Amino acid sequence: MPTDPRTRIRALPLLRGLVLASLAAACVAQGQPGRGGDPGVTDTEIVIGQSITLQGGKNAYGVAAHQGMKLYIDQVNTAGGVNGRRLVVRTLDDDNRNANAEANARRLVDEGVFMLFGSVEGGPSTAVMKVAAERKVPFFGPMAGPPALRRPYQEWVFPVRAEHREEFRALMTWGASVGLKTVGFFHVDSANGKEHLDNVTHIARELGLRVVLSLPFRPDTSDADLDRMVARIGEVKPELLFNHGSASLYEKLVAKGMKAGLKTRFVAVNSGSTQIAQGLGPLANGMVFAQVVPSPWERKREITREYQEAARKADPKAEFSYGGLEGFLTAKALVMGLRAAGRDLTRASFVRALRGSTFDLGGVKVQYTPSEHVGSRFVDLSMVDRHGRFIH
Repeated sequence: MPTDPRTRIRALPLLRGLVLASLAAACVAQGQPGRGGDPGVTDTEIVIGQSITLQGGKNAYGVAAHQGMKLYIDQVNTAGGVNGRRLVVRTLDDDNRNANAEANARRLVDEGVFMLFGSVEGGPSTAVMKVAAERKVPFFGPMAGPPALRRPYQEWVFPVRAEHREEFRALMTWGASVGLKTVGFFHVDSANGKEHLDNVTHIARELGLRVVLSLPFRPDTSDADLDRMVARIGEVKPELLFNHGSASLYEKLVAKGMKAGLKTRFVAVNSGSTQIAQGLGPLANGMVFAQVVPSPWERKREITREYQEAARKADPKAEFSYGGLEGFLTAKALVMGLRAAGRDLTRASFVRALRGSTFDLGGVKVQYTPSEHVGSRFVDLSMVDRHGRFIH
């Protein structure tokens, strides 16, 4: 880690072992670019910038995703890197704050990274996207599902995971298949949340369902606010209710609703699914979650087998997770894109290689076209059993 205070990067204890750029490498990356002339590319390295929501280790999904990305990148570097170049990832924690994420992205670009990569959470990812568009720097693999990352068309943004809209569709399709007719939606009180509500309403109409309850929340939503929401659910009686984001608040809402004896069927999106299931304990039995990656515990797909073997090689006692697999899968997509761009790597050649490309990550496909950067449409459903395990 650099000792020059002008170039020091704060590193959390949990990130010990992360591949960080040394002072010398940073100077090379900024002052002596490779043949393409773009910052962050030398004859031996590609320097990548990452602003990610770790919250000092408190964001379980962010930490797991970060570990999964590191697992794949370490494996690639050990095998010789990408087209002869080692990947160097410079990571900053945005603490799930949009302003921090934007500042981090600006700092990383100013310090000479080749591209931005792998943010978590919708607000911070959208903030990083703003910088990417302004500075014309590729932003690959935001692990978030806001519509704004895909619509309107974002020239410099390349998501990998499916967007939340596809998760909402999967959950409501399941609800319709078991005879449920009315829907409630717990969503952030913001323009982004309103977009999600519009998508939910549109999908519900397509499936013959009705959205009867909207429950907007804010970061400072209190227990008393949640109690009022539970009372409202009891009055309106939606048969199906699901969330967008805020796993901790939604977990509290579900616990309060179940303890109040509500008959509403609570289901949820992928983000924070493990946290919610663990926090609810026996109350989570039978709860259905949308997942944007396959089961990390099953071995039906090549990507899962690859993830499990890499994790066990790094640590024989490794615990698998959805976040770990998503991070691993996202890093693999990044490497495939960099390889496709060839040895004469520039930002333009990287973007050009991605447009019109389809990558099979091992049972999960991602696709980009010149007019649409969708990434993956993969969504699976899981149910929590009485032992707290996720069954697909």
